[in-house]
Amino acid sequence: MKILLTAINSKFVHSNLAVRYLKAFTKDMNYDCKIREFSINDREEKILEEIILEKPDVVAFSTYIWNIEMINRLSNLIKLVDENIEILYGGPEVSYDSQNILKELNGEYIIEGEGEKTYREFVEYKLGERDINTIRGLYYKKDNEILFNGKRPLMNMNEIVFPYEEDENLDNKIVYYEASRGCPFNCKYCLSSTVHGVRFLDAERVKKELKYFIDKEVRLVKFVDRTFNCNHKFTMAIWEFLINQDTKTQFHFEISADILKKAELELLRKAPKDRFQFEVGVQTTNDDVLNRINRFVNFSDIKEKVDELLQIRNIKQHLDLIAGLPGEDYESFKKSFNDVYSISPEEIQLGFLKLLRGSSMREEAEDYGMKYSPYPPYEILKTKDISYYELLKLKKVEEMVDKYYNSQKFNNIIKYLVKKFETPFDFYYELGMYFEKKGYFNRNIGNSEYYRVFLDFNMEILKEDNHILKEFLRFDYLSFNKKRGIPEFIKKSIDKELEEKIKEKLRVKYSFKDYYLESFDININKFKEDSIIVKEKDYYLFGYGGDIINITDEINED
Repeated sequence: MKILLTAINSKFVHSNLAVRYLKAFTKDMNYDCKIREFSINDREEKILEEIILEKPDVVAFSTYIWNIEMINRLSNLIKLVDENIEILYGGPEVSYDSQNILKELNGEYIIEGEGEKTYREFVEYKLGERDINTIRGLYYKKDNEILFNGKRPLMNMNEIVFPYEEDENLDNKIVYYEASRGCPFNCKYCLSSTVHGVRFLDAERVKKELKYFIDKEVRLVKFVDRTFNCNHKFTMAIWEFLINQDTKTQFHFEISADILKKAELELLRKAPKDRFQFEVGVQTTNDDVLNRINRFVNFSDIKEKVDELLQIRNIKQHLDLIAGLPGEDYESFKKSFNDVYSISPEEIQLGFLKLLRGSSMREEAEDYGMKYSPYPPYEILKTKDISYYELLKLKKVEEMVDKYYNSQKFNNIIKYLVKKFETPFDFYYELGMYFEKKGYFNRNIGNSEYYRVFLDFNMEILKEDNHILKEFLRFDYLSFNKKRGIPEFIKKSIDKELEEKIKEKLRVKYSFKDYYLESFDININKFKEDSIIVKEKDYYLFGYGGDIINITDEINED
């Protein structure tokens, strides 16, 4: 008997934790179990071919909002090719209203909620070792009816089997790991609010398992824990362990910044740079809206802790906002954006409310005049507080923030231009509208064009001279792009004679085969540090390996 555990990830670099858990939890059982991972960018015909060629008796799909529609179509195709192949569904997208969902899907079974023990008993059933009516947590079809044997109690976390295999190839993958399940908070838009309490793995076990990733030199480990720092003792133990490791592996955590304790902040000061990444769910800075979604916290508390983390300067922070929350109108969201922008985190994520199956927010949608798509990912279309057209504007802002701010490749350009607008939001909005007007959202534009846009934007919208802007444009471009084949609009500003004199003077110290020399008409360093524009020559070496050296003082030495 063969079961094909099938994951369709949102990107190729992602790995699926759920199917690995199921396989690991049944690795001692006498059946043929295989994992196949695909991406939503793969052709359905190719995925179908790969599944059928495995000759499975059962195909088990891991379902989420990003893949359920593709899985629905694949299930229909599988049944058309071989109606004897049974289909089992699990995951958050089928764990709520499961009875009605199974009526709609072309398959025989749904595992509701936490899946390890239910799946193990399902395998026993397929091996003839158990009656199906004894399996709690399983919906199944029988005689044109859908039956359910009742909910399954949550398991002890330490019963879970480590989901990664010793010889598994994790190169070039973002690896997911779970040290706890559940969340102490009850945010109405989140599925974690449907399960109360938090369960943790033993801290010593977690350390041992994290060492597995470190030894494999995994690039990035993302903890899927909803609020990693909700247990002080556990948090301190894991962070201290990771801080003391000699590794280049990065670890990503979702945290609640407002509950960070003084001892945790002191410990984080010792972390090697870029060892940790923190994702902080701000969602809104409107305290009234926060209360409406059961987040009983004030933005001022979040800001205080985020500022403290920024001062440490060794942890990349990613702050989330959600548009379409109950009670938040366009102007309120605009203020939320400007509040978060004032903190200057490394990334700002603008998301749009999704009314997930099973969330209490969906149940309260009518109270707030919420209209949302009935199709995954169930995104908000409008509320009584914010219109569809206003949400469209925010989507343009979101694209500009993601492309320009979050990439961190245009920092000086943006810093210079943002000051010309009343608020940061106004800058990104005007830039988004400019993109829309020029049709850039509807076609692919080259890398250099993303820089050139600013010159045209500055002249057409701000109606200002481009001389100073070009200096920042050239600096930011050379900081992140190839030094050969530089576009004409960022052409070299230093003349050949001066270039040779500088090289002759500094040749003993620098190999100019490894560096590109450039001069600027403004002091870049003073602008970066003090946000002031001083018109004086500034010289830099841009290394072909990525390093950047200010050599102005060396050139000016007698």
